[in-house]
Amino acid sequence: MIIVVMGTTGVGKTTVGKLLAARCDMTFYDADDHHPGANVAKMRAGIPLQDSDRWPWLDRLNALLREAQARQQNVVLACSALKQSYRDRLSVGCDDVRYVLLTGANDLIRERLAARKGHYMNPALLNSQLATLETPAECMVLDVADTAEALAERIGAAM
Repeated sequence: MIIVVMGTTGVGKTTVGKLLAARCDMTFYDADDHHPGANVAKMRAGIPLQDSDRWPWLDRLNALLREAQARQQNVVLACSALKQSYRDRLSVGCDDVRYVLLTGANDLIRERLAARKGHYMNPALLNSQLATLETPAECMVLDVADTAEALAERIGAAM
């Protein structure tokens, strides 16, 4: 099984994903760790990525997921996965991929971004991510006003 914890910057994908992976004894990957340097530089500068920036990154993540699946390894991936076309590319050749969308009030997300230290993602990119977000037809949608621990528990119980 592959669980993709998705959403915009600042919703807690990494935190919830790590907790979920630990709770369910799954391997955790953070998509942010696999961005090429050019993408990181753009995001740090507040420049939204274009699809042409994302395709190689999504292909790299897809290869990672397919390799894990070949090893019969269950995975939690924290990844923005904002558009259906991104999710389609991420899932190619993978079985049993489930998406969980973390979302919440814009003010809450902005507060979290303001408090976050040491991350390259420029908080100014939240608006472009919100404009890009396409909610999956079939996914669990959770409000991040709840604690990360409670969210991971709810996801784990539902999977």
